[in-house]
Amino acid sequence: MITVGILSDTHLNEVSESFMRQCATTFAGCDTIIHAGDLTDVTILSAFKGKEIHAVCGNMCNNATRQVLPDKKQIILGGYTIAISHGAGPRHNIEERVFEQFPAADCIVFGHTHKAICQTFGRTLLINPGSFMGTGKYGASGTYALLYIDQNGLNASIYTLPNQL
Repeated sequence: MITVGILSDTHLNEVSESFMRQCATTFAGCDTIIHAGDLTDVTILSAFKGKEIHAVCGNMCNNATRQVLPDKKQIILGGYTIAISHGAGPRHNIEERVFEQFPAADCIVFGHTHKAICQTFGRTLLINPGSFMGTGKYGASGTYALLYIDQNGLNASIYTLPNQL
């Protein structure tokens, strides 16, 4: 089985000790990490040393990050096509827009809305892990997703970060 840790919208300019602890704990059992954009600065990917990392830039990324990371990409994991895009524009139909970008993908990972979802659209699994750093008026906890790939196919779930790690 392949276990993929998925996060988005970290909005960090530098790696903090707290972020390093959260990532080490949350993604300890993951082989691969997917960051669906708005990392702000590419250096935050250093929190995932030793793991296979796939990331795209988002609308809040700095210029250096935009030059290093693509806007979208596709990878093959366990024989399945996984598409990655941050997404853009209004929230109300973002799922349709990312699906139009990757109509043949088995799974599409995106971010941008800070709203976690995990649902099937036709035969395609759509995953938005929400915002890893937490957002909202009342200090809502961050969210992330785990994607499991095995002989039975693709399965994913959304999880909430503990308040303190």
